[in-house]
Amino acid sequence: MFLKKKEFSASSAPEFLIVGLGNPGEKYEYTRHNSGFLTLDRLCVEENFKINKIKFKSLMGEVKLGGHRCIVIKPQTFMNNSGEAVREVCSFYKIPPENVVVIYDDISLPCGKLRIRRKGSDGGHNGIKSIIYHLNSDNFPRVKVGVGAKPHPDYDLADWVLSTFKKDEMPLLQSAVSDACEAVRLIVGGKTDEASREYTGPYAEPYKEPAVVLEDTGLWGEAHPNWYNLGWHFENIDVSEITAMSVGKVK
Repeated sequence: MFLKKKEFSASSAPEFLIVGLGNPGEKYEYTRHNSGFLTLDRLCVEENFKINKIKFKSLMGEVKLGGHRCIVIKPQTFMNNSGEAVREVCSFYKIPPENVVVIYDDISLPCGKLRIRRKGSDGGHNGIKSIIYHLNSDNFPRVKVGVGAKPHPDYDLADWVLSTFKKDEMPLLQSAVSDACEAVRLIVGGKTDEASREYTGPYAEPYKEPAVVLEDTGLWGEAHPNWYNLGWHFENIDVSEITAMSVGKVK
């Protein structure tokens, strides 16, 4: 007598990979380069799930968006080697590049603004460069979160992207990550063009001071020490495991 092989419906396999780019460790938590991580933290709050498993050189979670099963990761390889983690997930779950949604910082955009792209070059971003290299494709959608340009041309780029957001930038960033979450939902739902129309540019207007400034109760506001209940779900994580797999140069 033969046992019948277990069958899975097509919908049981993950369809999408959502990647937030950043650097691991408390030192980098609220830096401009970690806008991708911060967006995923907001998505966790809005969709009520956790990113707390260690797998594929990443912190990993899972969520359904519009009925689509999505793997969600924060690569722990440091920014420059993000593609290693992305490749491992895509290879294991057989996720094609066009179903990989990447969220990351963009210094060419004013702080708090977004730009949605269906595909494209790395634009000088080392995390995207690594993903393109390891996937051998630039055909994946991305959500760019504006973090503002360097204060002046001579300012070191690494120092700028690894600097923390200023107090008066917080309301702009909070709004941006919420919009970025909605853009991700639209992309997963097959509405990338709609996401681009809704959340991309133009950006010619001059910077204006935000009307509302957070109270001085910590970097991310009053409701939560990290930023209004974003939630850093690390209670079951062996930090030494993260450190052991976090290799690479930060830039």
